[in-house]
Amino acid sequence: MIIAIASRNGKTVDTHFGKSNSLYIYNFDEEKNETKFIEHRTIDIDIESKHQNQKIISEISDCDVVISLQHGGKSGIYAKNAGLKLVDDEGSIEEVLEKYINHVNFMKNIKI
Repeated sequence: MIIAIASRNGKTVDTHFGKSNSLYIYNFDEEKNETKFIEHRTIDIDIESKHQNQKIISEISDCDVVISLQHGGKSGIYAKNAGLKLVDDEGSIEEVLEKYINHVNFMKNIKI
């Protein structure tokens, strides 16, 4: 699973999805339960303009999940249509990744 983290400083989740011109990309290997940093991507957007979400989504089309401070309704619609899951959270990148991975692992083990 490829996870993009919206962060300007590379340490904390500090950006709204629609203003995410800096994303840190991680690979989560579900079989090994390991997370590995892949790369830092910068996206050429006008952060003063609204509705930059389509350009952002196209630049991270290889990702499965994006974690940002928050996202708007239109972003959620565009992301869903692109097969991308948007997650709102805040804190350090390490904490946010750990919480999300713990959630993924928990959901895999639920028996209905």
